[in-house]
Amino acid sequence: MTFDPLTYRYPSRRNVVFSRLGMVSTGQVLAAQAGLEILKKGGNAVDAAVATAACLTVTEPTSCGIGGDAFCIICTDGKLYGLNASGCAPKALSIERLKKEGYDEIPKSGWVPVTVPGVPAAWAELIKKFGKLPLKDVLRPAAEYARNGYPVSPTVSSAWKESCSRFEKELSGEIKEAWFETFAPRGRAPQAGETLNLPDHAETLELIGESESEVFYRGEIARKIADFARKTGGFIDEEDLASFAPEWVEPVKIDYRGYDVWELPPNGQSIVALIALNILKGFSFTEKENPVTYHLQIEAIKAAFADGLAYIADPSCESVPTEELLSQERTAKRRALIGQEAKVWHPGPIGGSDTVYLATADGNGNMVSYIQSNYMGFGSGIVVPKTGVALQNRGACFSLSPDHPNALRPGKRPYHTIIPGFISKDGKPIGPFGIMGAFMQPQAHVQVLMNMLDFGLNPQEALDAPRWMWVKCKEVLLEYGFPEHIAAALARRGHDVAISSKHAPFGRGQIIWRMENGNLCGGTEPRTDGTIAAW
Repeated sequence: MTFDPLTYRYPSRRNVVFSRLGMVSTGQVLAAQAGLEILKKGGNAVDAAVATAACLTVTEPTSCGIGGDAFCIICTDGKLYGLNASGCAPKALSIERLKKEGYDEIPKSGWVPVTVPGVPAAWAELIKKFGKLPLKDVLRPAAEYARNGYPVSPTVSSAWKESCSRFEKELSGEIKEAWFETFAPRGRAPQAGETLNLPDHAETLELIGESESEVFYRGEIARKIADFARKTGGFIDEEDLASFAPEWVEPVKIDYRGYDVWELPPNGQSIVALIALNILKGFSFTEKENPVTYHLQIEAIKAAFADGLAYIADPSCESVPTEELLSQERTAKRRALIGQEAKVWHPGPIGGSDTVYLATADGNGNMVSYIQSNYMGFGSGIVVPKTGVALQNRGACFSLSPDHPNALRPGKRPYHTIIPGFISKDGKPIGPFGIMGAFMQPQAHVQVLMNMLDFGLNPQEALDAPRWMWVKCKEVLLEYGFPEHIAAALARRGHDVAISSKHAPFGRGQIIWRMENGNLCGGTEPRTDGTIAAW
């Protein structure tokens, strides 16, 4: 029988999933099942999250990898903890050096946008502080998939094909050879349902597990990264890697409709979602499918990004006025500027990316909201030979304007797009949520949360609903299936509306909600190979 795994002529419907002892929700079925396997072997939600994240570097390398960054919110014993595992620019990289070499902006491929990876350190730190099982056991399912092979899923195969086309044009020499040898050994992208093996990846995962990530930052892998950089014109060295450590941070929150919405502080863009929700809670919403509802959401997001893109930076290097940006006084002033017509608040975000988000929960009340990314697909295109490590291009988010808070500096972390979220009510944890997708992420957080908290949609409905995305200036992209009368009404209000035939720009999300009876309720993303593994 011949069929196309990327063609679906008829809409399908998903129901919410219920369970009692554990749940893993993510965008790839094998990774979700790996997390559930760890739960059944005695691990907790943190062990399951790390196992799932590691598997995603194998089964969805088009969106994340060992050489990327990670952020996480952990709930244990009713308390929330935040982990920022985003890396900084190499000490040899500066605006002055790039300007001298002729750069007017940071490129998206090659060594220039490479920052220190945070993912391996995040895994080790999470297991060390909260896990029940050894890291080597938690990473074993991912290593087995990498060594023994796995069938590539449909959404991943499509993204892989795009990356092959991109790197065929953008890469050259040894760098191009290393990428294609690792991720396109047949000279092309793997097709949906085709088995792929990543043997170098497997060995690296095992080394990371056995050394609790030390090998990556101070051992054999670190040396290979630095050697390849020196050989091919890179900037990162052993000292950059050895000096990295993830940072534990206090999550920040606002009250929205009686719920506490938690995000992480800068250098991530989470506060953009909180600023927008602060503005929107001053309005009364009774109907979701109403042009006024969408107009106010869009204008609130534009106002929030005007602040976020102006101020968000690495707080260890710059003063970021988080409290002021979330203050009621400033919020009221921003809210008062929203009128009946669309306006230009800021020129706009700077591009898209690929990321993976996952949520986990166990039967003892532990819950995890976790996100990791290489930024744009496979990242920079730099793959360290014989390691499977694809290095991220997160440095592309830096500004080369010296006076901007997000200006590139040696040892500085860039503005970061990936943001995990969490909800609680009356001091009791409700659950993790998140939607990947670069500058779409805070926009999707707002839309999905309002779907649940304002309009009473269940977690699956909240993810299923068509989304909009502010692009720049007055440009708004509407997802295919968006009500036509609302699109027309938004255009009459001055929004520059376009309909997208693709679902990819609108992000991919997951939700786990702990019910009052203690059972778990989950929703997963219909725009990808979304799966909930439950126990």
